[in-house]
Amino acid sequence: MEQRGFVFVEENLSSPTQALATFLARVPVAPRAFERIRLEDASGRILAERIVSDADYPAAPRSAMDGFAIAASGAPGRFAIVGQVAMGRQWSLRLASGDAVAIPTGGVLPDGADVVVPIEHARVAGLSLTVDGTYAPGTNVNPRAGDMHQGDVVLEPGTRIGGPQLGVLATLGVTVVPVYPRPRIAVISSGDELVPPGMKPAVGQVRDSNRYAIAGALQGMGAQPFHGATVSDVPGALERALRKSLAEADAAMLTGGSSVGERDATPAAIKALGSPGVIVHGLRVKPGKPTVLAAIGAKPVIGLPGNPTSALVILEAVVAPIIAALVGGPLPLSTVTARLAARARSVLGWTWYVPVRLHQDEAGWVAEPLQIRSSLVTLTARADGYVTLPEETEEIKAGSRVTVHRFV
Repeated sequence: MEQRGFVFVEENLSSPTQALATFLARVPVAPRAFERIRLEDASGRILAERIVSDADYPAAPRSAMDGFAIAASGAPGRFAIVGQVAMGRQWSLRLASGDAVAIPTGGVLPDGADVVVPIEHARVAGLSLTVDGTYAPGTNVNPRAGDMHQGDVVLEPGTRIGGPQLGVLATLGVTVVPVYPRPRIAVISSGDELVPPGMKPAVGQVRDSNRYAIAGALQGMGAQPFHGATVSDVPGALERALRKSLAEADAAMLTGGSSVGERDATPAAIKALGSPGVIVHGLRVKPGKPTVLAAIGAKPVIGLPGNPTSALVILEAVVAPIIAALVGGPLPLSTVTARLAARARSVLGWTWYVPVRLHQDEAGWVAEPLQIRSSLVTLTARADGYVTLPEETEEIKAGSRVTVHRFV
């Protein structure tokens, strides 16, 4: 990104959308080759292969409720109750016309039967069943292959595995599941002012908190973060730390050192490591203008701002699609439609991410805008998510319906 001295040239800054498109066009971001894990360990992972049904499910017609299995052609009429279908067993004889068998929900329908009369509609006297109405064949019956046909594609690669998907895999007998590995992402912070969380900071120092917030968010996105070095402002220190971390990581997240002061080393350190290097430096966005999108080979290197709010908001609002590409599937993101409690303002031509706190009243969700102060550690902890004001929107009025993107 062209700079004039140590100041970003505003007209050359990219919008978040432009920056992301430019980055993904230059860097072939993809998950690593898949691994196979136990079914019981697959929750939250991303499926790496297509799952195909190995048979028809159910393999035979089953009752959809408790009742009596009969032939529809005999109703209305009287039927002789000749037995009961046991769960997990098939009735051994063909059901004769005029006969009925009691059947539980999920029981296999006997040959010769094509209807289940609900028990609440049945008139039973001893071993005699009276059916008053008519029934179309198939009533209250789950047909053979009503769920899956043999050869059906039931789960696609890129599917995030949750409870429903685990149920399907278990039904199909898939006990070893092909999934993408969780990408290993190094989290590196820089600045002479940083001290470990267990140390009492002196005047002018701050505890190194950003790395923990970023690592937590990455873990929520399905990545496997690990802590790299806390780097001083000594020349060459960031380059060495980045080189070491990338040797064992699929990507790196840097926090701090991406602005335009004389001591900000991120762009120079990335350039020294190889190509394509820095692809975007500076976004037309608030908060988070000094963001860096870069890569060494196919490994993304993201320079997040040093301010806590900026770092987390940019990670979730801009960088999330890059993480999704590394993970191999969609991120567990959620949105809420809410009524804006107070107006939210931005500057035309810039994208603004406004943190909001959510609460409910008698009319539904309400989003309360919070003042953007990027240096506040507590801001995103007090916020439940953010509202996006795109470049063409200068103001969203109080009472407007907005989409709140909830933090991971």
